[in-house]
Amino acid sequence: MVFTTNENDVTMEILNIADVQNLIGNNKVVFITGVTGQDGSHMVDYLLKNTDYLIFGGARRLSIKNHENIGHLENNSRFHLVNFDLSDAHSISKIIETIKPDYFINLAAQTFVGSSWDFPSQTWECNTTGVIHILEAIRQHKPSCRFYNAGSSEEYGNVAYTPQDENHPLKPRSPYGASKAAARLLVKVYRESYKLYAIQGLLFNHEGTRRGEEFVTRKITKGVARIVQAIHNNEHFEPIELGNVKARRDWSDAEDFVHGIWLMLNQDKPNEYVLSSDETHTIAEFVYYSFKAAGIEGAWHGEAESSEFSITTQDAIRYEPVSSVLVKINKKYYRPAEVDLLLGDSTKARNELKWEPKTSFEQLVTKMVKNDLKQIRLL
Repeated sequence: MVFTTNENDVTMEILNIADVQNLIGNNKVVFITGVTGQDGSHMVDYLLKNTDYLIFGGARRLSIKNHENIGHLENNSRFHLVNFDLSDAHSISKIIETIKPDYFINLAAQTFVGSSWDFPSQTWECNTTGVIHILEAIRQHKPSCRFYNAGSSEEYGNVAYTPQDENHPLKPRSPYGASKAAARLLVKVYRESYKLYAIQGLLFNHEGTRRGEEFVTRKITKGVARIVQAIHNNEHFEPIELGNVKARRDWSDAEDFVHGIWLMLNQDKPNEYVLSSDETHTIAEFVYYSFKAAGIEGAWHGEAESSEFSITTQDAIRYEPVSSVLVKINKKYYRPAEVDLLLGDSTKARNELKWEPKTSFEQLVTKMVKNDLKQIRLL
């Protein structure tokens, strides 16, 4: 396994399908897509720690080769990257025919809801058509393979009732949500028609230190670190700009969710489960606890698009002469259609899988902020 490293990137050797046949032997095999992202990299870590399986991760050879989230696996002989493209049905078929995985965990997706409005076709091709390619290849070459596809609470969209459980109707309000809802129906059709062990988890919002910077949670925590650094250096800073901070989400730690995914894949019969914290918080609360984790007390002032989050009066004197405004609202970050409230009901998973999240909301926010402060050497 060959890694190269420079100041900004960690890259890993990507094998061709012909190179992997001699590696398999008698090993049980898990194939995971999206391994360079948050969920995929945590899934690899979890399986390396808790199983003795051989793990292959799918990665596009032509994609940006920043493998930072898996760079710590440099010398692990049980993990290998394989050239893989969700849009290429032939290559997916060849991979499954050759590797014949015991488990296939699809965590690759166009995952950013905001971008799905700008790139709806690309979102559909990755999140829906790609799932068809995988299901067909499993049906043809390894029907005993257990398949998991990553679902999303965005499938619920304009919710009919709260909290949302496995029986809630699919009413998406974004191209991303629609692509995931369609994939869910496809997985169900293949499960029932071909008797495949094929499932799609209903995962509510989950974050962590490996979350991409395009997501609002990481935008906030990195923004906090940037502002703390400026205050530390007694420099001017620009406030974080956000959209609808009143939107309520059900947030959990991504590391708790990968355990739940593995439990879903190892039941007697395939079934769908909601994974969630079963509590909801606004983006405004995420902002408050992020600054609190960095030692800055703040408060929201104003209404709607004119609201701001500022250093509280009793703390302001500590940070003179820097600005006291930490966050402001910018209309350009509002979505064409917003989902105002998502709140999960994970009773079924807690009862049948004996799963429950271990990390509280405030613990999650604090972990993310501390990580970003550490990256700029302020911790």
